[in-house]
Amino acid sequence: MRKMNTELAAKLAQFPLFTGQNPEMLDKIAAVAQLRRYQRGQSVFCEGDAGNGFYMVSKGRVKIFKLSSEGKEQILHVFGPGEPFGEVAVFEGRSFPASAEAMEAMEAVFIGRADFIELIQKNPGLTLKMLSMLSLRLRIFAHLIEDLSLKDVPSRLARYLLFAVEKQKNSQKIELDITRGQLASLLGTIPETLSRIFSRFQANGVLITNGNEVTIQDIPMLEAIAEGSAKL
Repeated sequence: MRKMNTELAAKLAQFPLFTGQNPEMLDKIAAVAQLRRYQRGQSVFCEGDAGNGFYMVSKGRVKIFKLSSEGKEQILHVFGPGEPFGEVAVFEGRSFPASAEAMEAMEAVFIGRADFIELIQKNPGLTLKMLSMLSLRLRIFAHLIEDLSLKDVPSRLARYLLFAVEKQKNSQKIELDITRGQLASLLGTIPETLSRIFSRFQANGVLITNGNEVTIQDIPMLEAIAEGSAKL
């Protein structure tokens, strides 16, 4: 058991939420944490399930999504290693507002709500980090709502690609880590429409696609499309 906790503490030290924590605190967190593994397509939790804790991706990716009454899937987020999800449950103690499903073989660390609240009461620094992450998540949701309600699909795609450029250290050659179908769902459209927009961007010299690899050739034009000041 001690060896298992030590290995888990080492994993925890890699998460942004726990960076800077001393070994003693990491051991305390590891003592109440659980390492859970999921196969591709396996449900982590469903919308409406009791929000009894939160997760942090250690390996693989997870999608957070909602289903319409007709069964149409709207992807809200895709999270990878180091990123938390379901964390609203820690503060609200209510049911999960969306569903989570492993996109590939995935490993996640789970911490129950009661255990984590006890930890943050003794370590205010954890509270500040969690609030910072929640603030960032709220800003992303605000952008998502704005995009889906006010912007057309080319603008949404342009903003997504610019975010990917920033996330991949401003490299103009980016690798899409989700399928075109999943990207279409994330942007609130259908795969056929998304393919036509990619083709239009490529025909106008904005980018070049090669499978999942996208090379951005005209950043200023992509920014103008994202802002809605340019149309193709």
